[in-house]
Amino acid sequence: MAIAKSERLMNLALCLLGTRRPLSKRELRGSIEAYLEASGDDAFNRMFERDKDDLRELGLVIETVENLEGETGYLARRDSNRLPPITLDAEEAAALGLAAKVWQQARLAGAASGALQKLRAAGMPEAEDSYETQPSALEPRIPVHEAAFEPLMLACRDRRPVVFDYRKANAARPEPRQVEPWTLECWRGHWYLAGWDRDRGAERVFRLSRITGKVRSRAGAFTAPVPDVVTVRETVESWAGETATRSARIRLRTGCGYPLRARAQSVNEGTDGWDELEIPYGHGLDAWLVEFGPDVVVLEPADLRADVVDRLRAVAKG
Repeated sequence: MAIAKSERLMNLALCLLGTRRPLSKRELRGSIEAYLEASGDDAFNRMFERDKDDLRELGLVIETVENLEGETGYLARRDSNRLPPITLDAEEAAALGLAAKVWQQARLAGAASGALQKLRAAGMPEAEDSYETQPSALEPRIPVHEAAFEPLMLACRDRRPVVFDYRKANAARPEPRQVEPWTLECWRGHWYLAGWDRDRGAERVFRLSRITGKVRSRAGAFTAPVPDVVTVRETVESWAGETATRSARIRLRTGCGYPLRARAQSVNEGTDGWDELEIPYGHGLDAWLVEFGPDVVVLEPADLRADVVDRLRAVAKG
């Protein structure tokens, strides 16, 4: 069975790399013997989807394109699947080894390990102080709890548009979004997706914890240019409320809102069950304060207070 699967994957890869136009599932089924022997359409579809995912996990960039008849086709362009020679010194190899360990808690662990094996087989040097052989008191890890992370990471890598339901902080119900994903960034323990919102015709940042349901891929190419990664990070930083331009004063119920307390510039403890805090005020603070519900009261500035009240009223209206 292992040999049959390897042969099937090789044949599929050769078909996708050897074509100049997208091939439909029907055409691929007629070109690969193992698919012809599949017992029924459902069995073939399951086999094909698994094989396609396996090839992508191995690093093959497979594009999904819709032809003029509206039929979905697949191809793997040679220029997208060709890399220049890779040369790394010992320090760079050590950095890659450390980066691979970061993903131990995510489903990317297998992909990271496989990538290192391929680089070593191609001659990547072993680091003298290997992170894999030397025990350390500190283990670099990035926890990923959101189910949307993996499909969005793959969509960013493959430059594939996606559709998902997203609930804004001031909304009672989620709404569909069509997004061209650029990159995923982590700020203060939360993951954010930056990309181009097709419906709004502008760049947007989405917090992964507010994505509901499944992330679904869509055929077709990006319609907007992808900016430099540094610019995207600055966008995420701004939308995540990390870029503060002034300060705000709030009242916070005693024993609540520890994330706000951690960012406070000053805290005056009260005797009535409420404390007064001065916190940095940047883009997105109103949405963050709403999450604390009745435990937070905005004192100033007036525009922040008005924004928080508007969001709370929108939630109350449903």
